[in-house]
Amino acid sequence: MSDLKNVKPLDDFNWDEFENGGSANVSKEDLEKAYDETLNKVTEHQVVEGTVISVDKKEVIVNIGYKSDGIIPASEFRYNPDLKVGDKVEVYVENQEDVKGQLVLSHKKARLSKSWERVNEALENEEVIQGYIKCRTKGGMIVDVFGIEAFLPGSQIDVHPIRDYDIFVGKTMEFKVVKINQEFRNVVVSHKALIEQELEQQRKEIIGKLEKGQILEGTVKNITSYGVFVDLGGVDGLIHITDLSWGRVSDPHEVVTLDQKINVVILDFDEEKKRIALGLKQLTPHPWDALDANLKVGDHVKGKVVVMADYGAFVEIAPGVEGLIHVSEMSWSQHLRSAQDFMKVGDEVEAVILTLDRAERKMSLGIKQLKEDPWETIEVKYPVGSKHTAKVRNFTNFGIFVELEEGVDGLIHISDLSWTKKVKHPSEFTTVGADIDVVVLEIDKENRRLSLGHKQLEANPWDEYEAIYTPGSIHKGTITEMMDKGAVVALAEGGEGFATPKHLTKEDGSMAKKGEELDFKVIEFVKETKRIILSHSRTFEEGKDDVKPTAPRKHNNAGRKNEAAAINNVAAGTSLGDIDALAKLKAQMEGKA
Repeated sequence: MSDLKNVKPLDDFNWDEFENGGSANVSKEDLEKAYDETLNKVTEHQVVEGTVISVDKKEVIVNIGYKSDGIIPASEFRYNPDLKVGDKVEVYVENQEDVKGQLVLSHKKARLSKSWERVNEALENEEVIQGYIKCRTKGGMIVDVFGIEAFLPGSQIDVHPIRDYDIFVGKTMEFKVVKINQEFRNVVVSHKALIEQELEQQRKEIIGKLEKGQILEGTVKNITSYGVFVDLGGVDGLIHITDLSWGRVSDPHEVVTLDQKINVVILDFDEEKKRIALGLKQLTPHPWDALDANLKVGDHVKGKVVVMADYGAFVEIAPGVEGLIHVSEMSWSQHLRSAQDFMKVGDEVEAVILTLDRAERKMSLGIKQLKEDPWETIEVKYPVGSKHTAKVRNFTNFGIFVELEEGVDGLIHISDLSWTKKVKHPSEFTTVGADIDVVVLEIDKENRRLSLGHKQLEANPWDEYEAIYTPGSIHKGTITEMMDKGAVVALAEGGEGFATPKHLTKEDGSMAKKGEELDFKVIEFVKETKRIILSHSRTFEEGKDDVKPTAPRKHNNAGRKNEAAAINNVAAGTSLGDIDALAKLKAQMEGKA
């Protein structure tokens, strides 16, 4: 035992090697050198590849062949939820040893160091890449792509409008890089582009198999004012509003609803323009083909006004079966009117079938035929000589058009307005829309016109004037109007006469003036032309009673008769101021005779 106490260990003995069966003569420095040579050479701030050896919720342990493993926060791998042990990952060496002697690695920095290169390659090669949607932002989402925060516009998430963006947050999806701003290092990605690419392939396959007349099932995708878009399983087609129903459709929502499954027929398609025209109404028989075979001209039908125009109204008597009521068939009246005066869209009306063409699918209707044509029995209700009250419709220079009832019009000639008053224009006598009493003078059934009179409602005062205003008689009169060729005189007993300037000289030599009341002698009275020629000067001059008979004499000689007629025509066509000269000429001719 004492010998053992004097035994001392060697100072440089290598116990580790001894335990492992190695040579005890190898120094510690040699062993450390040999150990270091078996490990990777690691340089700080370098990107190297490592192997995942452990994964949990908080951290990921990566072996890069160094004497210690690196620990990386799991959040740096959030973009890749499928990460598992054995995966190769790139890491950035931040520090070979921290204060705890731990190797410090970063996966995020490793990704960033190569991210721009990879992003540009993805854009150039149209590569499909994965990205992690981190959060919402104004107008879209923020996506982690290779460690870069890229922008995903809301319009590029899906082919359909997105109502709830929040459901995409935290998801890993595939994207295509669509735009890079190198200056500001902005990246824009799209998920919609991938869907469209896939749909485009599907669309080509579907369109290649389409045939006109083919019936397919589809889903109502969108409803617009002009039609309905239907998803046929990767390709969209349009049902124009006119192809939704045989009847008129004002709003497609009346026929279909969003997401509704419907059968449609292919009407036409264009492979180049990728347009597909669909029909819904074509799946049912045309309503004209199902129209009652017994329906004929003269039958009464009921329907709803669906379209209005100035020239008429379209009435739907059954879905897809319409007839036109022309404005001329709405009333027996011949006055031009607008169809809107009689009905409006939505009105339920009854009408008579006037024409029916099943081959052309056309029908004309009338509503005035529901009432009796007043001209059929016009002589009974409006016989000649009967008196009525009419409404003034419009004026012309030669008279007044009036309406006795709807469809019954008449004309009052300007000469039949008054026995005594000379009317220059009907507007002096009445107004449009006013009532006027008339008497029926003549019936023109063929042209549907009545000749009417107003003055005939009273006795002809000229029958009385003939007895009162005998040539040579003297009457009181008031000058109402002065003209160059004479004056108009209102006679006390009624009616008007005319005096030339020569016959307006008063006894004192002065000229009579407007408004004066004087005595006037009747020189001439002609009942047929309603003419009374007067003279004031003859009332005080003696021996100048050149009064004229009430009617022209009858002559046997035809030549003299024609001369006298010519004189009378000249007198009627000239002013009354020349009456004396004409009278003298006539007297000379009679003297020659």
